[in-house]
Amino acid sequence: MYPIKIFSGSANRPLADRVCQYLDQPMGKMIVEKFPDGESFCRIEEDVRGKDVFIIQPTCRPVNDTLMELLVMIDCCRRASADRITAVIPYFGYARQDRKDEGRVPISAKLCANLLECAGANRVVALDLHSAQIQGFFDIPLDHLSASPILDEYINSLGYSPDEVVVVSPDAGSIKRAVKHVEALGGSLAIIDKRRLSGSEVEQAHLIGGPIEGRVAFLFDDMISTGGSICGAAKVVKEMGAKKVIVAASHGILCGPAIERLQEAPIDQVVLSDTIPLLPEHHIPKIKVLSCAPILGEVIKRIHNHESISQMFKTLKFATGQYY
Repeated sequence: MYPIKIFSGSANRPLADRVCQYLDQPMGKMIVEKFPDGESFCRIEEDVRGKDVFIIQPTCRPVNDTLMELLVMIDCCRRASADRITAVIPYFGYARQDRKDEGRVPISAKLCANLLECAGANRVVALDLHSAQIQGFFDIPLDHLSASPILDEYINSLGYSPDEVVVVSPDAGSIKRAVKHVEALGGSLAIIDKRRLSGSEVEQAHLIGGPIEGRVAFLFDDMISTGGSICGAAKVVKEMGAKKVIVAASHGILCGPAIERLQEAPIDQVVLSDTIPLLPEHHIPKIKVLSCAPILGEVIKRIHNHESISQMFKTLKFATGQYY
């Protein structure tokens, strides 16, 4: 096999370090910095000619900077004659702009896919895309992963029996995700009818399914941005009589009033993966972070060795001891 090389951008170096630790591989030597005027720059400090290169970089805040940095790193590796370049994007920015929901607006997720291909990426790995249809925006292979195994393993470790669990979908779009969590955790399923009033305001009107009263409610979503949707859903299930409310999401964007809303909401715990690094002000007692490094590391190993990725979710367990 061609030797493997793993590089990291500046967006989430701690996650990349944990992936390298899982793989028992050293981090590749690359200088990533900005010129005084803000332009992104990188320089590879070792030979990558003929190597199988993986670049780990979520396109999280500041989104435009981290996206441009990823493109520059891909171009740098391509021009240095890497054999194959895989962009490992734990959080894919612009994913919510995946369609024209009104006239004269862009499909920015498709634009990002085009940019990654033009830069020279041969393959993309992404975790819990906001919309599965984004896979079709790429003309190169895309491996769409999920943080669900680590979330479910942690929740199972809490020791609740299926009889006292209800899995709640915060909106109709998350029903498929909620059903998969019911299969893993047991319990019943409930769905909240959410109406979006604006880009930042939503209203939770009705709850379908259950029962809720006296049970531990687990609310799953792909991301927590401003926290309006998930906090509103938590309020609904608490009013319905849930004895405990635990929220779990793959991506903790946590922008605007998110932390304040989570603090005030009737939520006992918020479980996130480490696709996006938390800011210092985000470290509150309610928030628990689990590392997705074992999933990303195993996928990188299997891509490099030309092994099945879908099979790994059927046969492997990801240790809950990875959370921190």
